[in-house]
Amino acid sequence: MSESSSVFTNRELSWLEFNQRVLDEACDPSVPLLEQLRFLAITASNLDEFFMVRVGSLLTSIRSGETEPDVAGLSPLEQINAISLRTQKMVADQYRIYLEQMEPHLADAGIRRRRPGQLTDRQMEFLESVFQEQLEAVLTPIAVHDPARFPLLFGKTVNVAVQLKGKSETEPYRFVIIPFGRYDLRYITLPSSSTGSSAGYEFILTEDAIAVMAARFFPGEEVVGTVPFRVTRNADVMVNDEDGADLLAEMEDVLDDRKDSFCTRLELSNTVTRPLLEFLKVLLRVGERDIYLVPGPVGLSDLVQLSNLSGFDQHLYPSWTPCSSPKVDPSESIFDTMKTQDVLLFHPYESFDPVLRLLSEAAEDRDVVAIKQTLYRTSRNSPIVKSLMRAAENGKNVTVIVELKARFDEARNIEWARQLEYSGVQVIYGVRGLKTHAKACIVVRREPQGFHRYCHFGTGNYNEITSRFYTDLSLLTCHRDLGNDAIAWFNAVTGASQIQSFAQIESAPIGLREKILEMIHVETERARNGDKGHIIAKLNSLADPIMIKALCEASRAGVEIDLNIRGICCLKPGVPGESENIRITSIIDRFLEHARILYFHHGGDERVFISSADWMPRNLDRRVELLVPILDEACKRRAISILRTCLRDNTKARVLKSDGSFVPPTGSPTKPSRSQLEFQRRAREAAENVSERNRTTFVPVEPNQ
Repeated sequence: MSESSSVFTNRELSWLEFNQRVLDEACDPSVPLLEQLRFLAITASNLDEFFMVRVGSLLTSIRSGETEPDVAGLSPLEQINAISLRTQKMVADQYRIYLEQMEPHLADAGIRRRRPGQLTDRQMEFLESVFQEQLEAVLTPIAVHDPARFPLLFGKTVNVAVQLKGKSETEPYRFVIIPFGRYDLRYITLPSSSTGSSAGYEFILTEDAIAVMAARFFPGEEVVGTVPFRVTRNADVMVNDEDGADLLAEMEDVLDDRKDSFCTRLELSNTVTRPLLEFLKVLLRVGERDIYLVPGPVGLSDLVQLSNLSGFDQHLYPSWTPCSSPKVDPSESIFDTMKTQDVLLFHPYESFDPVLRLLSEAAEDRDVVAIKQTLYRTSRNSPIVKSLMRAAENGKNVTVIVELKARFDEARNIEWARQLEYSGVQVIYGVRGLKTHAKACIVVRREPQGFHRYCHFGTGNYNEITSRFYTDLSLLTCHRDLGNDAIAWFNAVTGASQIQSFAQIESAPIGLREKILEMIHVETERARNGDKGHIIAKLNSLADPIMIKALCEASRAGVEIDLNIRGICCLKPGVPGESENIRITSIIDRFLEHARILYFHHGGDERVFISSADWMPRNLDRRVELLVPILDEACKRRAISILRTCLRDNTKARVLKSDGSFVPPTGSPTKPSRSQLEFQRRAREAAENVSERNRTTFVPVEPNQ
């Protein structure tokens, strides 16, 4: 490709534009107020992880002298500078939205933040009691004598720096840090200053309470100033598992290393005094580029706590309970259901319960002899893990691949791995040099006709909590080829043996990329020969240069390509002579779009796949992933319908332009279409239809034999 017609966008800047689309939801008047607040908190939490991982990685590259540009032609230093400029603007937008729009609307709704100068006498008296009973007892001021020997400050926690008047001209000030540490009382509830229906909820930030009471910590000294601040640390610290060391012990060391890794960002109030600012720069070893002075509360991610306040349901989306799948009869065994048909579940519109039932029934069923399972991220009290433990205790042969390198879930996975082992489960700690990101479960059951494989393949994690707000697909099947492939794949992974060719599925890092490229090539060749070529892909991210080049080649040949990409997209559509036939949309709505679905027209013999993998180098080259075809015709029709419904969205969808901007769909639609509401409606109607049929079915009562 020529330089002038480059179709590549920098990955990090693309991700920041995704976060901007989330932020746009925070100021959309059609979104309920507390949901707007939640979206704002999500953008702040997203930035936390971005600075911990992506910025941390780039800064590490710069420190090691790397200058290699990315596919968009930007060196690590150029990327960092571009990130800083874009992020400073995004942070300014976050605080403008919160202070100018949200806080006034929250106050009107009865949720009022009180500043130190706004407290009533009653509230001040209450705050003094909170200080004496809690703050003074829990929080510990630490004087800074030597910044190089100061105790560790945890990342992503609020601290207050205090500037005190010194005792001599040579030492005009002394500085003290009050770390919050793991103290989770960020919002102190105050007695209401109003009565009756307008009472609502009033609070003060803990850092503001400390500012009011700071002199109590330092009797007889003059407090010159206080400032809340927050540190983000590099989390791009990974284990080297190539040397055969104890992976579990090495992962525990990595968690320790992250605690005191270098600072990638310093957030602090713009009320900071110059001496305090200079002191913190030295203490935390940060430069001007990494400092974010903010006009409001540091750590906007904590606002999610306010969005969960009880008594304000009118400012939330109507509650949604996942519907029962009409294909799954709760009165019959899940094995009987899967034996008669494949089942495609669409979460969170449909319940995750059938997946939980598969493991729960397998744990107790005396005919089940083995369970093979991957675990990447799970919930804190995972019923799936408990079913696996129960199955092992009941004498089943249970093998689980627990991915210890799942970022930010390492500690939980280490604990689950230990508990599983204690229960008799054979635990594999991932794969050396790779992350196991595939989502698969195989239950082997002894039946009169022989051993049957009951499989679950998913696009999302085995987490019943996130299944309620992530959109994912689950395929329940006992198709013989899929079952045999799944067993062969699992055994190859756990046995570190050469992965053989499969009848139906494909796996990364060997085979999956090649299969997708083959499917793209088939569409390309058909279009060149004058036939119809059409590709639809729903993904979280598209960043792989090889995939992007293949898509552009298909576009040049005349293949129609529709991509629905939630997050990172490094491909510019609509570039003349390169990507003119590629259309890209992104949907940000109430639920997190997370499903990966692929469609290829294939000369009318349509091929549909679900996958755990996005089209990124890490997924295709450095992770163990699965690509699974949907073979059942009814399930295939449903998956295609899901894709087309997402492409019809003209309410929450945004269209990517060739200049990298995202805009609402053009034109005035005669019929608004919002895909997530459409999926809710379909799930509700399908469940109601089943319920209605059950009510009108006559069941005769037969005499006792």
